Amino acid sequence: MSRVPVFGVSDFVAVFNQTVAYAYPSVVIEGELSSFRVSKNRWVYFDLKDEDANVRFFGSVYNLPGPLEDGMMLRVVGSPQLHPKFGFSITVQSIQLAGEGTIKKAAKLLEAKLSKEGLFEQARKRMLPYPPKFIGLITSAESAAYADFVKVIGSRWSGLEIGLYDVQVQGEDAPTQIIAALEYFNSHAQAPDVLVITRGGGSSEDLQVFNTESVTRAVAGSRIPTLVAIGHEIDVSLAEMAADMRASTPSNAAELLVPDRQRELAELHDVNQRMSDSVQRAIARAREKLSAFDEQSRDYINLVIRRQRVQLESTRKLLSVINPSTVLKRGYALVYKDGTLVRSKTATKRGDQIQIRVADGQFGAEVQ
Repeated sequence: MSRVPVFGVSDFVAVFNQTVAYAYPSVVIEGELSSFRVSKNRWVYFDLKDEDANVRFFGSVYNLPGPLEDGMMLRVVGSPQLHPKFGFSITVQSIQLAGEGTIKKAAKLLEAKLSKEGLFEQARKRMLPYPPKFIGLITSAESAAYADFVKVIGSRWSGLEIGLYDVQVQGEDAPTQIIAALEYFNSHAQAPDVLVITRGGGSSEDLQVFNTESVTRAVAGSRIPTLVAIGHEIDVSLAEMAADMRASTPSNAAELLVPDRQRELAELHDVNQRMSDSVQRAIARAREKLSAFDEQSRDYINLVIRRQRVQLESTRKLLSVINPSTVLKRGYALVYKDGTLVRSKTATKRGDQIQIRVADGQFGAEVQ
């Protein structure tokens, strides 16, 4: 019979930890959350349990995907160890929500928390440039979402640049990569006009990254306007709610960002045709008015001429009436004394020599 080794307590703890670290440097455990608590806003303690057992976990608040409550299903990655004073526990490396019900519940809790902070307020939303000259695209380079977005952009518009930052859009590393992409573009010397974060549809677990607190805050904190397009019509992710604009699919995102070249050309043609027709109508109306004005002008000038002729004839007749020659022809005579017209009998006396002018001549006479 082999001899059973005898350990001191400290030695056993050391050997146990070495053995476990060699055999299971990391483990993934899924279970129901219980006894969850936060200490000093820095450390978290909780258990994961099933019907037959429970395991203690210890970690940092920075490991949390968002607000948690007992009863949620979690998938935790961690390293098991036996602490000299506190016993067995698993030190948390990462935490993922497990199960559609838990994911939705966690999203609701986080939504309530961030709403109180005003992260989803409409007043925070910025207008996107239309069309942008430079688009920063955050997605998987191998995804259908990337292909669809680029294809639709190219078919609708030209002359713009797309800068791709290749990231995972699901899984444990996705949040860190998406946040790094946002930080990269925001610190870029030649920053894009707009940032687009997109992926196709998927299950609640696939889309979980877009409901994490870290990604949602990073989207809301971007200095560059953001458009988030997750191909999932049923539920709107928190990242979409925090963005300046959301789209239902990658293709829809492209349609919102740039106009349709063919439609724009057709509209320009229609506008040009309407303007041309309007100008032609204006010219026709002007010609009609000018023609009418010419006719009215001629009528007016003829009227003025006729009036002048009538007035001239009236003046001529008046002059004829008051002309001394005309008066003399009617039997009247003009009397002059020393070349001055005699207007009264008192202007002469007996013996004065006078001249008398009649219609056909003049003669002299003496006043008697």
